[in-house]
Amino acid sequence: MQVRPAPSPALSRSCDGGHGPLSQNARRAQPIHHRRGPDPTKTPSFSARFLALFGAASALALLLDQPAQAHGIANGGIGAGFLHPISGADHLLLLLGVGAAASCISSQLLLWALAGAIGGGVFGALGGTLPAQEFLAALAITAVAVLVLRCLRSKQSPQLGACAAVVAAAVAVHAMLHGLEAPADGSAALWWLGVFTGSVLVSGGSFLLLRRLPVAWTRGVALLLALCGGVVALGPAGLLIS
Repeated sequence: MQVRPAPSPALSRSCDGGHGPLSQNARRAQPIHHRRGPDPTKTPSFSARFLALFGAASALALLLDQPAQAHGIANGGIGAGFLHPISGADHLLLLLGVGAAASCISSQLLLWALAGAIGGGVFGALGGTLPAQEFLAALAITAVAVLVLRCLRSKQSPQLGACAAVVAAAVAVHAMLHGLEAPADGSAALWWLGVFTGSVLVSGGSFLLLRRLPVAWTRGVALLLALCGGVVALGPAGLLIS
């Protein structure tokens, strides 16, 4: 009478080429090595760099086409006030910088920016001026961008007081220019309301957007703003040379 051997348990190939029994639960617990998905720890650096380069080229083309950021008396109305901080390249760049700084440092910087806007706006509306104020407005963009880059590079927590001072001072310079440009008639209140709405939309929108994106995007935006701030600062010098 021939005795048939009992069926052997399920075998698996180990890393050294041997075989051994493997239970059903162990087979389920084994990781699947042949599946390769995207690594969540890696950021989409290629797309971020491409868009940053494209944005830099577009911004430089815009700024070189308008070498001087001269400011004059603005038209009244809430619509003109809303478009004023958005249509001006220097004001728009600073608002983006404020949103970037708030996204990587602290959201409290938005409140400090508001305080600087109120102080600078009142100072400008009363006729206050600063020497080389157009140049200072351009340097304010670079200052906020450099602040963001240093905070991203530093391994220590940034000092909120110093960061708030930089942001508030930068916004105050631009708000002073708003005060000098504000209409003096009865439409001034609506004009200021439009300026406030447009500024909050840009700075708050960039803050919310950059908080959702990887840090590489914030770094790319800061580099772009630092470069554009230098181009805006050199705009009046280009007029003098030409």
